[in-house]
Amino acid sequence: MVSIILALIISLVGFYLVKSLSSKKQPRGPLPPGPLRKPIIGNLTDLPSHTERDWEYWLKHKDLYGPISSLSILGENIVILNDARLARDILEKRSAVWSSRPSWNFGKMAGWGKILGTLEYLDPSLKDMRKALGYQIGSKKAVSQFNTVQDLEVRRFLLRVLEDPDRLLQHIRKEAGAIVLKVAYGYTVEPHEDDPLVDLADVAMATFGLALLPGTWAVDFIPILKHVPVWFPGARFARMAKQFRKSVAAFSDVPYAFVKRKVAQQDFEPSFLANLLQGNENLPEPESYEETVMKWSAAALYGGGSDTTVSVMSSFFLAMALFPEAQRKAQAEIDRVVGPDRLPSFLDRENLPYINAMIKEILRWRPVLPMGTAHASVEDDMYEGYIFPKGTLMVPNVWAFMHDPNTYPDPDAFKPERFLSYEGHDPETNPYYFVFGFGRRVCPGRTLADTNLYISIAQSVAAFTVTKPTRDGKEVDLRPEYQAGAISHPVPYKVNITPRSPRYEELIRAVETDHPWEKSHSEELKDLYPK
Repeated sequence: MVSIILALIISLVGFYLVKSLSSKKQPRGPLPPGPLRKPIIGNLTDLPSHTERDWEYWLKHKDLYGPISSLSILGENIVILNDARLARDILEKRSAVWSSRPSWNFGKMAGWGKILGTLEYLDPSLKDMRKALGYQIGSKKAVSQFNTVQDLEVRRFLLRVLEDPDRLLQHIRKEAGAIVLKVAYGYTVEPHEDDPLVDLADVAMATFGLALLPGTWAVDFIPILKHVPVWFPGARFARMAKQFRKSVAAFSDVPYAFVKRKVAQQDFEPSFLANLLQGNENLPEPESYEETVMKWSAAALYGGGSDTTVSVMSSFFLAMALFPEAQRKAQAEIDRVVGPDRLPSFLDRENLPYINAMIKEILRWRPVLPMGTAHASVEDDMYEGYIFPKGTLMVPNVWAFMHDPNTYPDPDAFKPERFLSYEGHDPETNPYYFVFGFGRRVCPGRTLADTNLYISIAQSVAAFTVTKPTRDGKEVDLRPEYQAGAISHPVPYKVNITPRSPRYEELIRAVETDHPWEKSHSEELKDLYPK
């Protein structure tokens, strides 16, 4: 035990000396202001814990140090952006410099080293994955091939909510999972029971939200800690990473194996991954580069499409209960444009400006990735007198951008009209510029996400009235409280959900007649994912 501790101490000191010597070759100049650096460890003790809401933690830097601040940990520099202008100037306009990612040592330990969002800029699989995603879901025309799937699964979601409104959050997860699994893998979920792939995504993406928290894990700045054994005192991070790896491996491997087998048997439904596999003369060899690109680009769609949609829709129903006036305005627009005899469709979108403004507002009010995703520079850079050596991490506080009262007056209120143009009022800044990422790392699935949110929100608003819960005949207070994590999720809550009229209840129930439930593919997973 003593020898291991001594070896770690020597390794850490050696690591610091190497970083110190290499830093002499870097351009000298001021970094943005920040907390006082301690000898050797720098600001290691100034990182938030993984249980803290990091967007609130880092926002304190704005009052203390200004809109741009910095920390240094064993020679690694982290810059926090708390102003949207800076994010645009640096991450958007200088994207050629700021398009890489951090080393994500903890994320790699947890099994997330091949997912699209973590890849460094020079990794060749980054370009190939984005190309595959862009071809199939990168434009409105490409995404429209999945409109029928999305419309059907949203209608089934409405039916589940109608029959059991107390399980709203579970229904949101089932809807998001059903859509993305059909799009990515041609997989049909269990219609009424828990589904193994929906549950797998929930578990895996929860680990993703923890593993990729920027500026949280010491091992991200002290690579030698990767070699600490799980039994070592204080190595809780190593034990967590080991626990995460199993679910992450299943997350990528199981649905890929399902589609690969279906394609080999010529018994598959068209999907993102099936299209990739069909486009090759032969199925890729196991563990080959080609297989890695296909498997993990599909996994990026699987994970990104499931958990982000869950985040937005969970916040949406909460907002409807908290801000009934916005709900009434949206319903009035649908009554005027669509009428009471059908649910809104994709063809109605251009005529529903308030609904479109509502989508922007829910993304602004509670952004899915409050701290965005950290960027890393591929070369030295300078901005407004500050020097950023190669490898500097830049972390955009998207939540701060979306709640800046100078950009969005009364930022805690839910006001879709802020994005409408009318006499005496110009629309406020479109949050799409910030919530889907920056520059060359903008989310490749943003078009699919946008159409998903539109049909989900439009049909939900049309079908239901959402109010605060009641107890003993009295309205219960409801507050928007959010959990820590890279992906924002509200603390579980309860609301009252009722159909707006008997006619809307008929429209909701009609889905069972119009589209009888299909048999799930879950039985075919038993040998691939034994539980």
